[in-house]
Amino acid sequence: MNDWLDEINWNSDGLVPAIAQDHRTGRVLMMAWMNREALALTASEQRAIYWSRSRGKLWRKGEESGHVQKLHELRLDCDADVIILRVEQLGGIACHTGRESCFYRVFDNGTWKTVDAVLKDPHAIYRAGHTHD
Repeated sequence: MNDWLDEINWNSDGLVPAIAQDHRTGRVLMMAWMNREALALTASEQRAIYWSRSRGKLWRKGEESGHVQKLHELRLDCDADVIILRVEQLGGIACHTGRESCFYRVFDNGTWKTVDAVLKDPHAIYRAGHTHD
């Protein structure tokens, strides 16, 4: 039944990197990890579900922030070791810093420059003590 999951080249920890990309603009929003269960649930629930390495459990993107990623398409790269999720980012914020994308710093003349504004204060998104979903 889950033969498609066997085609993935999982790393030694049983994980695969997953890149979330805006399905309309193509902008890369974030990167996280998935295990078999996370990927199977993502496909069945049609929303991004990742594996939180720090917490050692499934992480349903938006479970705390409300910034759910609705799945439009799953893609697998040529080496079968990276997943792209083409998603609709509810609320327009993917990053726990309150920005559209986690990739908001640009290398410029030897330094990292922040080029994207915070759209919503993270303290207004997350309850005390949490820094991300």
